[in-house]
Amino acid sequence: MKDIRKSDELAIPENVTVKVQSRIVEVEGPRGKLTKNLRHLNIEIKPVGNKKLEFAVYHGVRKHVAAIRTVRSIINNMIVGVTKGFEYKLRYVYAHFPINVIVNGSGDAVEIRNFLGQKVVFHVKMREGVKCEASKSQKDELIITGNDLEAVSQSAADIQQTCRVKNKDIRKFLDGIYVSERNVLEA
Repeated sequence: MKDIRKSDELAIPENVTVKVQSRIVEVEGPRGKLTKNLRHLNIEIKPVGNKKLEFAVYHGVRKHVAAIRTVRSIINNMIVGVTKGFEYKLRYVYAHFPINVIVNGSGDAVEIRNFLGQKVVFHVKMREGVKCEASKSQKDELIITGNDLEAVSQSAADIQQTCRVKNKDIRKFLDGIYVSERNVLEA
């Protein structure tokens, strides 16, 4: 059954500006600026007053109406990113061969050595706007931070996917680098 009109609202904090022009959303805050292209979704996004956004779908079926909440969540994550930021923590897990992870000087790439005793060196580049560092308080921990949730989580996933055990029983060989924590940074 089609709904004639479904809508949802999102409040915008004081120190954040949101610009919407033909479904290209720009969010600017104290930590920086994020842009997201939502042109592939047929949703009306318009400002209501000064500090609210409204998302509306006309004559939408169930899947189309579900996109309202998705767009609202994406923009809310952008707002949280430019005000506080996101942090992922990864832990190295190994049974015998200690995994050696080297973060380059600028913190935008990682080198993984001695994974399962292999001589191969894995190189993983961070996504744009994402910084990586080795934890100072915890042994065998990597901390990834940034403003864009998608970029931070994809960088963590790239590192985790690089350390997949191939041609062995994964129930026995649990070595790898795994995401242990996801946090919102407190500004």
